[in-house]
Amino acid sequence: MQDNRLSDTRARILDAAERLFMAHGYDGTSMRQITGEAGVNLAAVNYHFGSKEALIQEVFRRRLNWLNEERMRALDELEATADGQPLKPSQIVDAFFGTMIRMAEDEERGGVIFLRLLGRTLTEPSDFIRAFLAHEYKTVVERYKEALFRSLPDVPKAEIVWRFHFMLGATSYAIAGTDALRLVTDWGIEAEDSEDRLDRLLPRLISFLIGGLRTPLPQFTDH
Repeated sequence: MQDNRLSDTRARILDAAERLFMAHGYDGTSMRQITGEAGVNLAAVNYHFGSKEALIQEVFRRRLNWLNEERMRALDELEATADGQPLKPSQIVDAFFGTMIRMAEDEERGGVIFLRLLGRTLTEPSDFIRAFLAHEYKTVVERYKEALFRSLPDVPKAEIVWRFHFMLGATSYAIAGTDALRLVTDWGIEAEDSEDRLDRLLPRLISFLIGGLRTPLPQFTDH
């Protein structure tokens, strides 16, 4: 019974922190807000996590562990089916980025709240969060990078790395929410096209990412 209470308290703290970090960012969220939202005292947060920095790391770790495993599983399945042949770029893009977007449909995996938190954090990260996420993603990104190298043998590796970097940036911006879209664009688009609809975000984003990945190589001018 004691273990169940501890587990429930820990989960409440994580859920509260996830919501608040998503809404206010890491720097904009206080420990007082977290304890109030979770209905616990500061001693409980310190007991389970030790610090605010350790808390946000655990908020990410409990979601990213599954996400990274699912990305690896998807890539393993694709490569097994391909039987030694290079994968299509579209398959790789969907397995990496599509898997993350589809998390929003699963409330047990964090749903929209975690997706928005991840997007916000990637677009305005603290140095220690950037280092933490880079460590968490390292193995998965290496696997996907190698898959892209095999999939696009005529594209220089440096260009693939840069394009993957741009793809990460576009995705981070997209999942952070459409508020920025409403702020920076006043082009008279239909209301339904400016709504924050995940069922439309995924095909739009994947189409854009694949287009960027397959675009003609840049022409550099040396001065």
